[in-house]
Amino acid sequence: MEVQIISRETIKPSSPTPHHLRTHKLCLFDQLTSPTYIPTLLFYSARDGSPRNCISDNLKKSLSKALTHFYPLAGRIKDGLTIDCNDNGATFVEAQVARDISFVVEEPEIEVLQQLLPCDPLRHLPQTQPSTDQVLLAVQVNHFACGGVAICVCISHVVADAAAAANFLRGWAEVACGANIIEGVIYDCSSLFPPRDISLFYRVMGILNDKNNVGSPADKVITKRFFFDGSKIAALRNEMGDELNSYHPTRIEAVTALIWEALIAATAENVITTPTRAASNTVNLRKRMNPPLPPQCIGNACFFAMVSTPIENIENRTSLASKIRESIKEVDDDYIRRIFTGDGCFHNLMEKTFEEFEKSSNIGLFSFSSWCRFPFYETNFGWGKPIWFGTTMRTNRTAYFIDTSDGEGIEAWISLTKGEMAKLDQEPGILAYATFKLSI
Repeated sequence: MEVQIISRETIKPSSPTPHHLRTHKLCLFDQLTSPTYIPTLLFYSARDGSPRNCISDNLKKSLSKALTHFYPLAGRIKDGLTIDCNDNGATFVEAQVARDISFVVEEPEIEVLQQLLPCDPLRHLPQTQPSTDQVLLAVQVNHFACGGVAICVCISHVVADAAAAANFLRGWAEVACGANIIEGVIYDCSSLFPPRDISLFYRVMGILNDKNNVGSPADKVITKRFFFDGSKIAALRNEMGDELNSYHPTRIEAVTALIWEALIAATAENVITTPTRAASNTVNLRKRMNPPLPPQCIGNACFFAMVSTPIENIENRTSLASKIRESIKEVDDDYIRRIFTGDGCFHNLMEKTFEEFEKSSNIGLFSFSSWCRFPFYETNFGWGKPIWFGTTMRTNRTAYFIDTSDGEGIEAWISLTKGEMAKLDQEPGILAYATFKLSI
């Protein structure tokens, strides 16, 4: 696919950031992220009477205005603990794609989607700290031959998790449609979750990455999209709920348990001495605090809930879903404040985790991250909502969940080594409930 760059410029806030807001403090969860970008891709069908230059001018002007509200995104990392909100700006790229938008969205492949991004999301790896000259926000507007448009955004993970990325996009779109005030996007999470010594956390992640081949070369890891239709998910939930009567899994719990069960079977031959299978689920902490944090605040306010089960104790996927629910349920206000705000508690948790993982010869960890119910499909710049939303997040042994446009189905983007993926494709649960093609 030919993608021709038309222009590249820097967009700065339409008004300077006040002096008293020039320093934005990073919190513990910002520290724990890697210096990657979160890539988001929004696709819009062609609109009559909307010349390319008009679309671009409106996007640039509205982005400039939006940056006055999301001013840390126009700054630069200062010392690993703060952002200098210096109004240096965001990168804005315009490109022409010599294909119709249908070529991309009908059967999206991650290698094709990556060509539409303004930068490589993983280009700063294997660093553990972001560089001081790293642009925190980059946008590429892709104009397709048919008149369709894809707005593709990379936001530094240091200043945004997936929830924050979704709310930034919606806020930018609201400005493009005439909004003047966007409230609740800046919140000092460092007052709740102050920065700490996280050297032990990096050691834990190092063990996990090594034992789970997370750093496998790109040519050995493939990413596939598994589509779970809303009707299939409803049937799956009913089947799982009927087994225990008192338990009815959510969409996410049901699909996570189904995939986890299939992954256990598909990768069983890789486990030699340790029968335990572990899964981590990313948890948005904003709504779990009492009082809750502003749901639209930028930054990172998420952590993972870990759950494991010995192979011999796996009864069925319903039991796995129940374990997932219980592990997430534990992450309540009391847990969050005890572990992440109390002195020494986070270090003790990492120390215990490090000791457990160091003893295990093969951990068998799979990571699940749900972006469902985030307002990506509400991003309307004035010419309608997206026909499709996607991402190119890719790490071995991970699954990213995103909503289908109707809000009922789930797309699971799963990354595994080629051998493991070939086995996963043939698992009965996957064959029964998932398809590999979604008509946009």
